[in-house]
Amino acid sequence: MTYCLAILTQAGLVMAADSRTNAGVDHVSISQKLFDFSIPGERVILICTAGNLSMTQNVLMLMAQDLKLGAENNINTLPSMYKVVQYIGNLTRQVLDENRVWLKKDGIDAGCTFLVGGQIKGESPELYLVYSQGNFLRATKETPYLQVGEIKYGKPILDRVIQFRTTGLEEAAKCALLSLDSTMKSNISVGPPINIVLYEADTLKIQYRRKLLKGDPYLESIRKSWEDCVKESFKSLPTLHWEAPTSDDPSEDENWLALENVYTT
Repeated sequence: MTYCLAILTQAGLVMAADSRTNAGVDHVSISQKLFDFSIPGERVILICTAGNLSMTQNVLMLMAQDLKLGAENNINTLPSMYKVVQYIGNLTRQVLDENRVWLKKDGIDAGCTFLVGGQIKGESPELYLVYSQGNFLRATKETPYLQVGEIKYGKPILDRVIQFRTTGLEEAAKCALLSLDSTMKSNISVGPPINIVLYEADTLKIQYRRKLLKGDPYLESIRKSWEDCVKESFKSLPTLHWEAPTSDDPSEDENWLALENVYTT
């Protein structure tokens, strides 16, 4: 499994991904899932991958082949982010059409997804999620982040923190790392190294990137700080006031948990 996320704010874009592709008692595989196809000064294009590794690698290799051969339509010549994600969607559909039948025979899930974010000169930064079927959706001001893979553990903090207009990029980066850390805490199939990129809107170049290995001091620091804060906040929560029985005789008490209520409602 995997977990990748991307956050779009008024200030720019943050994208992050783990690197674990398989997990078990005696087998862990690592593979890069965040890729940079940028041309400084002209366009920034970042891609996160999730799902069937052979499918995502095939799509990426077709993209690299189009670049190498100078195809008329490739990721560096397309005029808009919309055209870029449309191109990636078409390649995804092509790869799945070629392999789906044979994978299905062996009961292998061919599904794969891509997060595609960036900016092309003359446009605003944009963020998209591309599905296996080749269709896609776009992040909005109301929904300024997108996730793929094992999304449920890291979603609550994003819902509480991320706002398109007010969240700064440094805040978004910390939130992304805490989202990943929460997922790693609860699911062994997500793990380091963690790759994270911060892109400032309208700069048209990547200036900030980090690769956080297992035991990285910064990752350990924010994990401990977050856990300490959560524990302290939990201790300060108001006490729950319980309903006391209205009678010493249980038969006279209005017990809405009683089994008989199942048959009387």
